[in-house]
Amino acid sequence: MDKLEEISRERESANRKLAALDSKVYAAFLAMERATYSDGALPRKTKELIATGIAVRINCESCTQWHIEQAARCGATLREILEAVEVGIEMGGGPATVSARFALRALGRVFPGELPA
Repeated sequence: MDKLEEISRERESANRKLAALDSKVYAAFLAMERATYSDGALPRKTKELIATGIAVRINCESCTQWHIEQAARCGATLREILEAVEVGIEMGGGPATVSARFALRALGRVFPGELPA
């Protein structure tokens, strides 16, 4: 199983377990997440792009994968997501380029055949 599939599987498993355990904190987090990413002055797509840049900056692979996938579902193009990744690189300096490598793998899955080899 590749790393992206493993991260997705682990995230889904943990989500199910936390929900089954009736975690009040997790339920509150999900409510906050719904409120955060709902359309407002900024559309959801923009918020997902912001989150993508932040995820790269903080080197959270699961976050990076999730927000790239969500941005794409909201209609973000490969170029829009790449620019969000680039903002994360700039904000993080050299170490963020390592996180960007993972983001490129996630982009390759969301946009198969569109990235150079």
